[in-house]
Amino acid sequence: MKDMTDLDAYEVGFDIPAKPGMNEADIQTPCLVLDLDALERNIRKMGDYARAHGMRHRVHGKMHKSVDVAKLQERLGGSCGVCCQKVSEAEVFARGGISDVLVSNQVRDPAKIDRLARLPKLGARTIVCVDDIDNVADLSAAAQKHGTQIECLVEIDCGAGRCGVTTTPEVVAIARAIDAAEGLKFAGIQAYQGAMQHMDSYDDRKAKIDIAVAMVKDAVDALKAEGLECDIVGGGGTGSYYFESTSGVYNELQCGSYAFMDADYGRILDKDGKRIDQGEWENAFFILTSVMSHAKPDKAIVDAGLKAQSVDSGLPVIYGRDDVEYVKCSDEHGVVMDPQGVLRVNEKLKLVPGHCDPTANVHDWYVGVRGGKVECVWPVSARGHAY
Repeated sequence: MKDMTDLDAYEVGFDIPAKPGMNEADIQTPCLVLDLDALERNIRKMGDYARAHGMRHRVHGKMHKSVDVAKLQERLGGSCGVCCQKVSEAEVFARGGISDVLVSNQVRDPAKIDRLARLPKLGARTIVCVDDIDNVADLSAAAQKHGTQIECLVEIDCGAGRCGVTTTPEVVAIARAIDAAEGLKFAGIQAYQGAMQHMDSYDDRKAKIDIAVAMVKDAVDALKAEGLECDIVGGGGTGSYYFESTSGVYNELQCGSYAFMDADYGRILDKDGKRIDQGEWENAFFILTSVMSHAKPDKAIVDAGLKAQSVDSGLPVIYGRDDVEYVKCSDEHGVVMDPQGVLRVNEKLKLVPGHCDPTANVHDWYVGVRGGKVECVWPVSARGHAY
């Protein structure tokens, strides 16, 4: 996927919200804006951390759905590849030049399995999660049909309550089946504890991950006794990576939101009781919105409503201001309480969305800004790829 820098053929405000070189003040709204300096600092920081702790970092592409961001994470953060949740996302990243792609999910539909088996022909190491021994034969048949190899991780449900098996004997049985299947390769374990990522308390998160670590260690030891080594023991998110990286069991992190930071993640607390968006990570991802009406003296209406964001994790926070508050939204409007009447029509505000992943998925473009100027415009490459 090429960097979208030559956009003279497009009309700003029609197909794209901005052009490289224009002033930040002239960006059309509502749109997604990336603070490139903050983004790059976040990426470098996580990369340095992973290397210092002997960990690989497989960045989670479902968060940003962007080939350009993934390549930046590879270049500045030394990431080893990407995770994604759908075969269609994996296809976008593989075609965009990402050479190591994990579908950190189950793939069961025959058509999707067939597409998965063709991914290695795009030059990408292809890995998928398995939690049912019946899935092994279907993956094997597809890999043999296309003359490719699919690597498989056995997924453990270590507390999220979603996909994955819950006992070590199940892990061993599936791993042995994978190891014996033509066209497949047993690559290790997937063990992401997603349910605890947004728990406010550092100690509460640690208690949950301690349970996960014990489950994973038991499985790794049992597999080793069977002669099955794990190249990948993967998991770890923005709310827990420091636990997995010091566990002595995990060897691969799968953090995503750290790069952008959203309001829901930002409120969780580090070991010192400090919000993680006030020292650990910077806000680099914003919805840029404009005031479109101020007919009522204490209330401004902006152009970022429900169609510009996801509010599943709460309303957005207005970045850098405590004199105004985003309090409500409908399809095309956001309501901002402005008790002192300080806002003006056409004034722009930066919103930190509650949840970055689904917010990114409703936009076509990222506008990268540095020093008050638009530096780049990147497509949300895998936007809408949900199958």
